Amino acid sequence: MDINVIRGLGTVFALFAFLCIVAWAYSSRRKDRFEDDGMIPFQEDDDMPNKEAVDSSSKQNNTRDDKGSE
Repeated sequence: MDINVIRGLGTVFALFAFLCIVAWAYSSRRKDRFEDDGMIPFQEDDDMPNKEAVDSSSKQNNTRDDKGSE
């Protein structure tokens, strides 16, 4: 078995995997899900918490010296 045969088999396997992913992505059973997922950026953010509450809770007090540990 030559190295070129192994490379050829790897190429064929990669092509087969790519075609399987394309078939999965374009199957008609997943069309509705992908259309719904594509609309996520345009949905209202009614369920988001108050931005000020998120900002204040994410701030951390840095009490360490910038000189490093001694």
